[in-house]
Amino acid sequence: MSRILLVEDDPTINQTVADRLRAEGFEVVQAFDGPGAVAAHLEHRPDLVVLDIMLPGFDGLEVCRRIQSERPVPVLMLTARDDETDLLVGLGVGADDYVTKPFRMREVVARIRALLRRVERARQMAAQGEPAISVNGLVLDRAGRRVTVDGGPVHLTPLEFDLLVALVEEPGTVRSREDLMREVWGWAEASGTRTLDSHVKSLRAKIGAHRVRTVHGVGYAFGVGS
Repeated sequence: MSRILLVEDDPTINQTVADRLRAEGFEVVQAFDGPGAVAAHLEHRPDLVVLDIMLPGFDGLEVCRRIQSERPVPVLMLTARDDETDLLVGLGVGADDYVTKPFRMREVVARIRALLRRVERARQMAAQGEPAISVNGLVLDRAGRRVTVDGGPVHLTPLEFDLLVALVEEPGTVRSREDLMREVWGWAEASGTRTLDSHVKSLRAKIGAHRVRTVHGVGYAFGVGS
């Protein structure tokens, strides 16, 4: 049974989400503010964190920074903000994915299951000792889950790493948004395309914008010829 830390300051929303997650077979630990979230993370060692951005004490972005510095863990952010800058800040401090309020519980559950599957996939890849990929000045160590660009280390979130793997494994090949959503997130819906686009923008900022090429109306490709 996977353990989820749910951090939401609205008691009604917190309890509603917790009840649904327990009905789906998850163990749920509830927290209602920033300090409580960090303490619960240290005490309960969750497999995944569902984290609201607007919290008393300190906000979800600070919670994310603190828990990721202590122990990397998948984070799904809940946000009422729909501004792209805010979303990119969330991804930059270690969030793996986000949903905007109001949200559908079916989508939240689907994203949680997809994130947990990704973690398991990463463990299997590390155990198998997959060889590194070197292309266009970028070295991607799949087993160690490390990336260097032009000889320097680059920190990617776990989901950014998996997105880069999906692109680099077929350099120059255009991958549709739907295929990338299905392969990396484990599900594909029209509502997820903005999530993908935000992660691509964050990835470009870290590895160089020229390395990920946009094919308008189709998807993305790793730009080997750039």
